[in-house]
Amino acid sequence: MSNKESTSKTVMVALAVSLVSSVFVAGAAVSLKPVQVENRLLDKQRSILSIAGIGEGSLSRTEVKNLFDQQITPHVLDLETGEYTDQFDPTQFDNLKAARDPKLSEPLEDDPALIKRRERYTTVYTVEENGQLKSVILPIRGYGLWSTLHGFIALEKDLNTVVGLGFYQHAETPGLGGEVDNPKWKGLWPGKKLYNASGEPVIHIVKGGVDPSSPNAEHQVDALAGATLTSKGVDRLLQFWLGEQGFGPYLAKLRAQEGV
Repeated sequence: MSNKESTSKTVMVALAVSLVSSVFVAGAAVSLKPVQVENRLLDKQRSILSIAGIGEGSLSRTEVKNLFDQQITPHVLDLETGEYTDQFDPTQFDNLKAARDPKLSEPLEDDPALIKRRERYTTVYTVEENGQLKSVILPIRGYGLWSTLHGFIALEKDLNTVVGLGFYQHAETPGLGGEVDNPKWKGLWPGKKLYNASGEPVIHIVKGGVDPSSPNAEHQVDALAGATLTSKGVDRLLQFWLGEQGFGPYLAKLRAQEGV
């Protein structure tokens, strides 16, 4: 056999192996996609339950699903009107996909959260008890140091007091900005007040720690040590989502409905 024939056969075998491998990888990716989607949904539901203070300890997949279905009600919200819409299925609507769709979103000129576009419709979640509103959970996102932080903030029925705050997805520096996941820091949020008497968002993250004697202490949370830009990012995203471009109109209407 000549060197030329040997080389040709080697190339053909390599191509055949590459083709088979590609088909295998593609098939695996397709078959695993539903599992990946389900896992992402489960992580989001687990995060919502935790932030809303529902369920204790490590919950199984079945416990997460049952608790979520029993106690959490999703709604698709029109951010421009502050009212719910039945135009979309709230169990299937994808906020982030909508934010990338020019028909369902708009570019931002005033963009403190650095998200570039804001979706017109988004999914919010309510918890009710005996037919009465107990809490509301709002999706929030914004840019930190290295990444967009995706999370939720839960409010008590007064629509001002924080039940909990947390992020389920980000790529901030472990040990620094990544401390947004630290239970100790997340534990600083419950009980904080988001708005002043005029309905303006006044919650802020402060460097150097909150002075308990300050009249503004109920509106302040300690910054993350050594993570100035991540802390500022969280501060900015809260100002955006709690303001007029975010959930301000919705919360104002909900307060009027609930008489708070």
